[in-house]
Amino acid sequence: MSLTKTQQRTAAELSLIDRAEGRGIDATAREALDVLRAEGLPSRRVEAWHYTDLRALLGRLKQDDAPATAASQTSYLSPLLPHSVVVELDRATAGNDLVAGLTLSEGRMKAGWSQTVNHLDRGFDTIRVLNQAMGARGLDIAIAPDLALSSPVELRPEPSAVGGQSFANVSIGAGSKATIVERAPAAGAGAISTAVYTLDIADGADLLWIVVQEKGADESHLGQLNVTLHANSQLRLFVLNAGGAVVRQEVHAVTEGEGADIKIRGVNLLQDGQHVDVTTTLNHNVAHTTSTETFRNVVLGGHGVFQGMIRVAKGAQKTDARLACNTLLLSDEGDFSAKPELEIFADDVQCGHGATAGEINADHLFYLMSRGIPEARARSLLVKAFVGEVVEELEDESVVEALEARIDAWLDSRH
Repeated sequence: MSLTKTQQRTAAELSLIDRAEGRGIDATAREALDVLRAEGLPSRRVEAWHYTDLRALLGRLKQDDAPATAASQTSYLSPLLPHSVVVELDRATAGNDLVAGLTLSEGRMKAGWSQTVNHLDRGFDTIRVLNQAMGARGLDIAIAPDLALSSPVELRPEPSAVGGQSFANVSIGAGSKATIVERAPAAGAGAISTAVYTLDIADGADLLWIVVQEKGADESHLGQLNVTLHANSQLRLFVLNAGGAVVRQEVHAVTEGEGADIKIRGVNLLQDGQHVDVTTTLNHNVAHTTSTETFRNVVLGGHGVFQGMIRVAKGAQKTDARLACNTLLLSDEGDFSAKPELEIFADDVQCGHGATAGEINADHLFYLMSRGIPEARARSLLVKAFVGEVVEELEDESVVEALEARIDAWLDSRH
């Protein structure tokens, strides 16, 4: 005789299910909710979530009161970049001609949770399940071929009592060039937000995608980017995490055409009470592709995680792929876990990975102070220089200025 033991749902899981039920969900969301109800949230026993025990972490957040509605906040939030076209995903109207070459239509494909993007997750994808169960609407966004989009595009969710839920399929036409900002602003205390985007970058296209996550101190955010790159295409991705109580940002990229290039840069700013996890997989499936990935982390408190995997398939010769995670520990109250990995099945490649962690260089600090700069100001300058290196690699002056302004504001408010 065999007995199957069902794990009892925690208060956090029950609260999450109740919030999803309260949205008036459709059949697709109902299926996802049934999976969530049956399987619950992942714990440390799920390898993909070993460093981010979502079941326990969400259980520490306030669950008794519904978060305040903040739907009007995005309407008054200034765009990150000047002259941006703002798309509020839940309000976007199919067929709207916001700018020449950009088209919006109702999403033809939902976030299929049965296709596990991270092979270490369960038999389904956790973030996609939550995204659909919480009622993400879905939108198709297309940029015409051979077009340099005249304005940056800023994508925003509409926050609600349960948080903003975003899902979009984005296609970048062959030979086109575009800048897209994914914004995750604060919604309200206790809100849980999700964002799932699939990006298809056609031959010769060049996409700059910027993620700016600035959730409130009592909010959670789970984001996922799934990218396919074709021949001679380029993805330049920048991720800024500067808020949130529980945050996980996943990036899963696949090269399907020779000459494809991936450049990922990111900054994680952590303080007490935060748990921020960045998990990436860069899959090189064909020969003659390149990728570089660098994250800089400033830890004033809390706990940070970086899991970065480079996979090179059999036959993907001449791959050049490198990743690095560098952490500046400014407090004994904070810590950071880094897990860079290589999985290589080709023999003619150049691949490397590394991680460092340490305090402010004492010699550099002494040099600045010997020039009459007060210690607090000297420390601030060194921290800004540490993160500024990866921001400046973007080269676009307006983008660099906008991101440096967000980072400087965060750092200045905590020194």
